[in-house]
Amino acid sequence: MYNNNRESRESNQVVFGIRAVIEAIRSGKEIESLYIQRGIGGGLLTELKELLNEYQITAQQVPVEKLNRITQKNHQGVIAFISPITYQKIEDIIPQIFEKGEVPLILVLDSITDVRNMGAIARTAECSGVHAIVVPAKGSAQINPDAIKTSAGALYNIPVCRHDNFMQTIKFLQESGLQLVCCTEKTKEYIYKPDYTAPTAIIMGSEEDGVRSEIIRIADHLAKIPMYGEIASLNVSVATGVILYEAIRQRL
Repeated sequence: MYNNNRESRESNQVVFGIRAVIEAIRSGKEIESLYIQRGIGGGLLTELKELLNEYQITAQQVPVEKLNRITQKNHQGVIAFISPITYQKIEDIIPQIFEKGEVPLILVLDSITDVRNMGAIARTAECSGVHAIVVPAKGSAQINPDAIKTSAGALYNIPVCRHDNFMQTIKFLQESGLQLVCCTEKTKEYIYKPDYTAPTAIIMGSEEDGVRSEIIRIADHLAKIPMYGEIASLNVSVATGVILYEAIRQRL
């Protein structure tokens, strides 16, 4: 069953009930998150799980209390949230950029979890001409109404690519001829040193942990933003704007 009242139209669309979720997946809906009650079973649930494997959709096993907080209606132990955007594949986008004769500028967000940061970053990325945003399938902020609103609608206008094997996706970018520029404090070099006129993927880390170490190890450049105040770091959305506009300055 779909939740179609006015309030739900202003939020991620909620689908509840096993059959309704199955049909939503089969119809091509983008599943933002999916919750299944712990301990339930049955033939229809088996069919749903087979579909999840086929479409490579991850579900979270949760207590029934969590589902009941989302809706008091008969959810049958299954609730899904439909994404307001359609995710794309970076493998499809990179060739298109080169075919147009453009120089790729990709923004990779390593586990940005705050939806408002996600929205603010997307707004800056769209304004600065970034070709696509790449995020991991797990551990990344949901693209929900708060993110859409904070982005001023930019998330409707810039491709967002969500990938299960995040490291493999980053290696694909590198193998496609893009230099990996990690924005991290773990370096002596500043963001002004890399040549952003070359095909580039700029990688920003999570609010708490920064860019993961396995990405730092394979990066072509590590770059930090000069800091002179007492506070040790910038908000990630501000930091993203700083490095993106250094790339744009060079490209101009």
